[in-house]
Amino acid sequence: MEFEASMEALEGAAAVLVHDSLTHLSDDEVVEFIRQLETTVRTLGAVSDRLIVEAMERSIPGRLGYNSPNKLLVDIIRVSATDASARVGRAREVGTWHTMDGQPAPPALPETAAARADGAIGNDHVRAVSKTLRKVPRVVSPSDIADAEKILADCARHGTPEDVEQAGHRLLAYLDPDGSLTDERDRARRRGLHVSRQDTDLMSKISGELDPTTRALLDPVLEKWARPGMNNPSDPDSPTGDSEDSGIDRDRLAAAAARDTRTTGQRNHDALTAMLRTVLSSGSLGSHRGLPATAIITMTLAQLEKSAGGVVTTASGGLVPIPEALKLAEQSHPILALFDHDGRPLHLGRRRRLASSDQRLALIASDAGCTRPGCSAPPTRCAVHHVRSWQRGGNTDIDNLTLACDACHALVNDSENGWATVKSRRRTGWVSPRHIDPTRRPRINRRHHPRELIREAASDSDVP
Repeated sequence: MEFEASMEALEGAAAVLVHDSLTHLSDDEVVEFIRQLETTVRTLGAVSDRLIVEAMERSIPGRLGYNSPNKLLVDIIRVSATDASARVGRAREVGTWHTMDGQPAPPALPETAAARADGAIGNDHVRAVSKTLRKVPRVVSPSDIADAEKILADCARHGTPEDVEQAGHRLLAYLDPDGSLTDERDRARRRGLHVSRQDTDLMSKISGELDPTTRALLDPVLEKWARPGMNNPSDPDSPTGDSEDSGIDRDRLAAAAARDTRTTGQRNHDALTAMLRTVLSSGSLGSHRGLPATAIITMTLAQLEKSAGGVVTTASGGLVPIPEALKLAEQSHPILALFDHDGRPLHLGRRRRLASSDQRLALIASDAGCTRPGCSAPPTRCAVHHVRSWQRGGNTDIDNLTLACDACHALVNDSENGWATVKSRRRTGWVSPRHIDPTRRPRINRRHHPRELIREAASDSDVP
């Protein structure tokens, strides 16, 4: 009962501290309490690690119907998917796990874990240590890796996360001065390509590392497609496609190259755009979830009529300015789904269980992604779900269909930990299990429909 009592005392102390006046504190006391509070918060981070480990060792996420502990954290404490992933990753590296007979096993990063439990280091310190050690070649001896972890943890105790990163660079250079220890397994472990979410300017950052084979394949492609003068969207006379194509007019290419003021990065970007357009237009990708693999753009009739401004959505959850979307529709072979304010009613009754391509297109246009609250999965990652199940007599009609990503779809079941779906006005309501919401009130996912959220907020503010 000691843990429960301590948690209750912690909550009580926090409730007092958040409202207590600070005006009577001296300047030195303000600085000291900032330091003291940070130490306490960091120590509580280690407690959070312990609770996550406990939940995973008891298989609580699976028992509650989740296929990962990350999704459990997203639902019960409403953190972002990125934050949840980071918490679980930290618990794996600095948490204390147990053997089959219940004995505690040393943490993966023991010195870092000790510093975290002391409140000496924070989350960014742990991430910096972990990031460095993941780059150590596998052939380095375990004792050298342990020494490196101890050095980094000690650096974290006395410095900033940036200091840890700098120390990590020196350690890596010492452990593998000429890079000869890195092998194929290390490269395979580090490979990756990450595309960030669109920012307020609708731009997306790309980061990652390419293995030698991928780099060897990419270089000659960019040499041809990103050649000066080729695939320049701002030059209507710029040749498109592969610069070595026999159909390319050499004089025209030379003239376009002379006019080309793009940087290397801009030419690479435009080459990628041209290659993606060519692949999508070729039909070589086949189908995905019952639809042709192509760009699917959702636009209302009102947006089409106003074509000068605004943005439209794609089936992968992206945003495209309307003028660019219309240009894309002219140059490629995307599917432009136009629908009025009431949607497009399509009914198959019980003649077929699986939704048709037209019904999926209508759902892409109306739902715009997974309908479970909090889920950001775009339509390209979703299945068509019967709101009233097929087994219980539900029809394959557009007003009984909705989109749900594979992970969320699996949560719908009749167990005590299962979710349920109901129709709520034009949207699909999701009823969570009692461990998430004891009232089991149907909730709607507004993540894909920010305009509706804004309208509701505005209408609420008008109420006297």
